[in-house]
Amino acid sequence: MYMKKILSLVAIAAIGVATYSFTTVEKPAKAMKMAEKSAAIGTNIGEEAPDIEMAGVDGKKIKLSSLRGKMVLIDFWASWCGPCRRENPNVVGAYDKYKKAKFKTAKGFDIFSVSLDAESEKWKAAIEKDGLIWKNHVCDNKGWSNAAAALYKVQSIPMSFLIDENGIIVAKNLRGLELHKELDKHVKSL
Repeated sequence: MYMKKILSLVAIAAIGVATYSFTTVEKPAKAMKMAEKSAAIGTNIGEEAPDIEMAGVDGKKIKLSSLRGKMVLIDFWASWCGPCRRENPNVVGAYDKYKKAKFKTAKGFDIFSVSLDAESEKWKAAIEKDGLIWKNHVCDNKGWSNAAAALYKVQSIPMSFLIDENGIIVAKNLRGLELHKELDKHVKSL
């Protein structure tokens, strides 16, 4: 009789320990998944890039978040910026090379260009002259007071942020070969 009580207590304790083990292991895993889905919004690597909504070349609003699912280069530049204009052939080269690439987790590559121009005509002329053929060009014609530049704390241009398919910043201030090297890390095949 005494032995049956002990065995019953041991069985109940074992069930309790097993239940506790499953719940304590499961909760942190769920918490980790939720934390991954809700990264802090900011401009540091690992943070979710703040959304940008601004007028495009045709005056219609374009949202950065409309490109979710793709790797996206957010490129801050201006027509009057010599270093930006010298970097543009590299950005065009990256666009040509990666726009049809197969990525490990993303569905393609695109560029979201934010101009710090104050004069619309000069901005549009530079897009044409430099062959910036992607569709996502935005500008609020406020120069250094550009809302997106303030949001991203841009203090010099050219400045870039590479975001993944979830809008998470994976790299920033990529120029020249560094842009290609970073994109290569995410490519499955060209």
